[in-house]
Amino acid sequence: TDRKFNFNPGPSTLPLNVLKELQNNIVEWNQTGMSIIEVSHRSKDYMAMQEETKKLIQDLYAVPDSYDILFLQGGASLQFAMLPMNFMQGGIADYINTGAWAKKAIKEAKLYGQVNIAATTEKDNFSRLPAADNIKLSDNPKYVHLTTNNTIYGTQWHTLPDTGARKLTADMSSDIMSRPMDVSQFDLIYAGAQKNLGPSGVTVVIIRKAWMEQARQDIPAIMQYKTHSDGQSLYNTPPTFQVFALNLVLKEYQKMGGLKKIEAQNKGKADLLYQAIDKQADFYKGTVTHKPDRSWMNATFRLPSEELEAAFIKQAAAQGLHGLKGHRSLGGIRVSMYNAMPVQGIEKLTQFMSSFCEKSKNSVSA
Repeated sequence: TDRKFNFNPGPSTLPLNVLKELQNNIVEWNQTGMSIIEVSHRSKDYMAMQEETKKLIQDLYAVPDSYDILFLQGGASLQFAMLPMNFMQGGIADYINTGAWAKKAIKEAKLYGQVNIAATTEKDNFSRLPAADNIKLSDNPKYVHLTTNNTIYGTQWHTLPDTGARKLTADMSSDIMSRPMDVSQFDLIYAGAQKNLGPSGVTVVIIRKAWMEQARQDIPAIMQYKTHSDGQSLYNTPPTFQVFALNLVLKEYQKMGGLKKIEAQNKGKADLLYQAIDKQADFYKGTVTHKPDRSWMNATFRLPSEELEAAFIKQAAAQGLHGLKGHRSLGGIRVSMYNAMPVQGIEKLTQFMSSFCEKSKNSVSA
């Protein structure tokens, strides 16, 4: 197939093996005589597959038995509201503001209680993460919230801030399962699947059971985490196709050797790209000002002019390198290199970067 290297930030590239397996099951799945998109979510076959998917997450992430894993809908955007609706209860919650998605989460949380902005780098256009000594947490917040990776601005928490005994929650939509993670540090993790886990349409929530029991019960049933936990993520019709795709992606991660192997691959890809940026720093300028905060998932950089950036994007696409345009709020170039992006894609991109830089400089000096 004439596959392109897809650097889009989401929906993003999926493993080719998974796409082929989805193709194989679109007409008939699991010898049921029906497509995966036709089978009942209450059928024995589907329920077994969904339970297997839950077990795959538990195994890959070493999720303790004291947590439940839910498959919901609405993406991270629904979780921005669902989290405070369940747990703020008119109290105070701490939010660390590191970009556009954190700001959206803060906006929703303000509807349900008082929000303490524990730290923000907005005045620096989110070009870095807050330093540890700049994070001012409340004494007894309902929870602390952070975004582990910022797709727009290209920053990522490689070392989480110390929140002590406070309940920690996280939007991991863009770097979930990109590396091992100690789930026991968190009381709730949520992630839209469309970056690292599968197609858009399913959201994974990992929640501590004991905290879930303390949530409000005077809100609509569909907005309660406990409703979905009690109903085994079948309270309403789940996105069956997306859950199946998630299942296949997770099995692919197992074949790749698990999250330690995936972490090493992701770090290698990021190192290769950032070395190319730094080597040509007079032409490619990274937008993250504190290099230790650079994301392994989304690298952002600028060229000397917007005209050169437009030419870069156009010429890259002609060579099969797609989705490199930066977010409209930041401009420039954004390279999204999630788990399914092969190292060959980064190698081809860095070769193109070197060639484009040389040609552009020669054109100016001619």
